[in-house]
Amino acid sequence: MNRGSGDGRGGVNLPALRGYNEALMLDLLRGAGPAGLGRAELAARTGLTPQAVSKITARLGADGLVAEAGRAASTGGKPRTLLRLVPDVHHAVGVHLDRDELRAVRVDLAGRVVAESSGPLDFGAGPEAVVEAVVQAVARVGDPAGLPPLGVGVAAPGPLDHRAGTMGRVTGFPSWKGFPLRGVLQGRLGLPVLLDKDTNAGAAAAAGAWLLAAWPEGDADTDADMDADAVAGRDADGGPYAYADADRGPRTCVYLHVGTGLGAGLWLGGGVYRGERSAAGEFGHQVILLDGPPCRCGARGCVEALCLGAVARGDLPEAARILGEAAANLVALLDVDRVLLGGRVVAAAPDVFVAGVGIVLAARALDPARPVVALAGAGVAEGAAELALGPVFGRAG
Repeated sequence: MNRGSGDGRGGVNLPALRGYNEALMLDLLRGAGPAGLGRAELAARTGLTPQAVSKITARLGADGLVAEAGRAASTGGKPRTLLRLVPDVHHAVGVHLDRDELRAVRVDLAGRVVAESSGPLDFGAGPEAVVEAVVQAVARVGDPAGLPPLGVGVAAPGPLDHRAGTMGRVTGFPSWKGFPLRGVLQGRLGLPVLLDKDTNAGAAAAAGAWLLAAWPEGDADTDADMDADAVAGRDADGGPYAYADADRGPRTCVYLHVGTGLGAGLWLGGGVYRGERSAAGEFGHQVILLDGPPCRCGARGCVEALCLGAVARGDLPEAARILGEAAANLVALLDVDRVLLGGRVVAAAPDVFVAGVGIVLAARALDPARPVVALAGAGVAEGAAELALGPVFGRAG
């Protein structure tokens, strides 16, 4: 296993991959927070030579992306200089298109929200009206100094084609089918635009925050640790270390979104899993009651119809139980570490949903090490911005 930024990625000592190595370095510094990391730690975790790290961090410093964060406590030698990410040098915008509401945020490189705007939206009014609403929302959260964002992430109801940037036949809104939303927005905004499902953005927000939090304080390697790593083996060209490190935490989760619809975002193997046709995560339309009430998708007994029906009746414990039964099916299928809950319905009664889903998962668990159930802790708009920031940190959008 290569020493990488918590996801098994290692640096590559080839000039052609300069951009990759810079992104990897920024990812590590982002995860380290304001305390920063020393060049020695960066070399150990990426497998790059100290010389390569010095050159890369010098370039990043010249670009204003990296600054000194002070000095580490001396262990007998010269105190090591620590480096940190400079979060406010660039920004990205995330937009969440719900069926009846639009929320936009501007975030810095650390993912912190520095501006936000929200208001009503009629998704059924059609693409042209929604495009105009997005353009205005991006302008409202823009940098007062006029610095354009690195990109705009747009999270919309699925199904949609993430690769092509086109909308699918959104349940209840057939007029959206085939609309090239990403291309139209890029033309209007003059910025890179990433389009994804709202649930995938939710998974990116939830898992991203959790993965960053998984780096414990004081995790930096000591000089002695690095010497031991060198003995364990780095090749003569400064290639990756071979090492065995403690598990830094789970890397798989599902994000369940309960709002005007019901869906799932899948974070598998350190990234969003979308499937071959961008159709993964249609969680709300799994049938759990044969010959049950009709769903707007045309089937009967879908978890979305049952869960939202209970919400409409005011029976939130029953809604949580239904959500838990469907979540248990997903957990049994994918063997994930965490089930994260979000959306306006969950936000209105978080304790009810966390407890209700947890009870069902405990009852149906086949393994004592059942997944943790928790609130997502970040919104869909934040996740859309996180996806837009992905290329900065070497992650595909």
